[in-house]
Order: sequence, then C-alpha cells, then structure tokens
Amino acid sequence: MRTSTKVVLAGGLLFALPLPGTFITGALVAAVGGALRFLGE
Repeated sequence: MRTSTKVVLAGGLLFALPLPGTFITGALVAAVGGALRFLGE
C-alpha cells in the first residue's frame, strides 16, 4: 500500500471520530495525503 493511501485512510478515520478537533485534523491529514498522491509519492 502506498504511503499516500495510508495517509488518506488515517485522515478519513480521524475525520470520522466524534472528538473535538479531529474533524479539522482529519480533513488536513486527508488533504496532505491527496497532495502526496498528486505529487507522485
């Protein structure tokens, strides 16, 4: 599994957690994973 895929999945899991702050953090982590995939990581 590619690193970018793992980062996107981790972001999705954080995004879904019902804890304060994880919504924004998960969205940012998923965005970084998407950027890594776009850049060819």
